[in-house]
Amino acid sequence: MVGTMALLLPFGRTPRTPRTVDHPADGLPADSEVLLDAPDDHLGPALVAAGRGAYDAAAELLAATRLRSQWECRDGYVLRLAAFAHSRPEWLQSWSAAAPHDPDALLVKAQLAVDRAWQSPARAELLRGLSPLITAAARADDRDPVPWRIALDHARGSRAGHTYFGEVWEAALRRAPLHYGCHVAALRYLASSWHGSHRECFDFADRAAQDAPADSLVQALPTRAAFAYLTDGCGPGVPPERLDEAADRAIALSARFPAADLWPAGVRNKLTYVLVRLGRWEDALEQLRLIGPYATSFPWNRFSQDPLDGFLQVREEVRLRATRAGGAGADHPRHGLAERVHLGDH
Repeated sequence: MVGTMALLLPFGRTPRTPRTVDHPADGLPADSEVLLDAPDDHLGPALVAAGRGAYDAAAELLAATRLRSQWECRDGYVLRLAAFAHSRPEWLQSWSAAAPHDPDALLVKAQLAVDRAWQSPARAELLRGLSPLITAAARADDRDPVPWRIALDHARGSRAGHTYFGEVWEAALRRAPLHYGCHVAALRYLASSWHGSHRECFDFADRAAQDAPADSLVQALPTRAAFAYLTDGCGPGVPPERLDEAADRAIALSARFPAADLWPAGVRNKLTYVLVRLGRWEDALEQLRLIGPYATSFPWNRFSQDPLDGFLQVREEVRLRATRAGGAGADHPRHGLAERVHLGDH
């Protein structure tokens, strides 16, 4: 583990002074045990190898996801590998040179290009120029929905019209009707296009969740709509019961997975944020117990330059409020979470 972290730290978050707070009575791991964006047992070795300039492990990992149609895993791995390549591109450049038509190399290359363009003030113009690269990734394996998730993000950033969005969305659904990543990308496009019309976004999310199996990640989509509403601050209000219903649906989904499971960590972190904003402290504490040591940068990077520290601050606030006798004043976090949210999300 020491060797792995030594390779990863220079390319990730700035190392921070570990805390020593312990919460044995609350069922929470000590602050010093909490990890940010921990890779799973498959991704970790691929990142370590990439840190050494080798692409073979990443190629094998992504090829296996295609072979087994593990589209959710594939999507998450592509995002993480592209983020790694943003600061350490040598391994991806070598891979692309050695196998220019490889579906997996093309996919990571397309994701990286979109990520880089997104950070530019000329985002829309730059993204429009990336259409051929995304098309090449999509054509490389016609079964793969992940290029279409990238295309949906591209449509949002390039300000594409609803006709184009509808065509991309239909193509994504044909390949994987329950792919969570594509649903999130579509919701974010709609939230951007229908700025202020959060009820329509909730309608889209609710319909998708109602049509999905109880154990599908799509059950968490209404919580994403709630998150967008809570961090947007514009448009007509959404009835409070609708926010609570979205949270309840995600709580039911979270309960289907074991505690301290890395797979649903992203869903649980976002759900915790929503529960905090709703003042549901006991429910938030239970999600923190289920999260265990697995913090994720999103959504905590929305209000803190150090997302791990932001997560730990919120966790301590939740712990105190959930255990405080009488629960006095439990409408908003003491540290002003609602006021500190920024809107710079990709």
